[in-house]
Amino acid sequence: MTAVLLPTPVAGVDEVGRGPWAGPVVAAAVILERPVAGVTDSKRLRAKQREQLAAAIREHAAAWALGRAEVEEIDRLNIRQATFLAMRRAVAALTTAPGGLLIDGRELPESLPCPARAVVGGDGTELAIAAASILAKTARDAEMREWDDHYPEYGFAAHKGYGTAAHRSALQRWGPCPLHRRSFAPVRVSILKSTE
Repeated sequence: MTAVLLPTPVAGVDEVGRGPWAGPVVAAAVILERPVAGVTDSKRLRAKQREQLAAAIREHAAAWALGRAEVEEIDRLNIRQATFLAMRRAVAALTTAPGGLLIDGRELPESLPCPARAVVGGDGTELAIAAASILAKTARDAEMREWDDHYPEYGFAAHKGYGTAAHRSALQRWGPCPLHRRSFAPVRVSILKSTE
């Protein structure tokens, strides 16, 4: 993993849920005191590995926190700004104030409390960002499995709100539920078709 010079302690920040048609966007911020074995980009891990690593990160991190933006905020602000809001909320919720932030992606949110650097592909090169990616992913996945109990017809437990063929088919059959992002084109189309 690469080293980036920022005031310490440094928190890694990542999000999950920009692309789905339904559900919140969830961000995590993590300050690691020491490496946690096996931590890497959450997308490279199987679900069971992510769950095991998430528990280890929560146990061994100097500090960690989650932030989120709700569906209504995504629709009101747009997904980019809602993602930045979730990141700011995760950083603000840390019990240890970070001296610097490493944020996965090309852009930085405005109004951060300390110096920050955007790291493209950071979930694959920075341990703290990779740890944040795991916490954000496991938290959001768990929530979408819970929502599946309330709206089983959509299959949220399987696709987590992402745009699969099964999800599109459910939208066409049932229309959107309160979890759907009405500002996203496939959901808007399903609303229009249901009013025809």
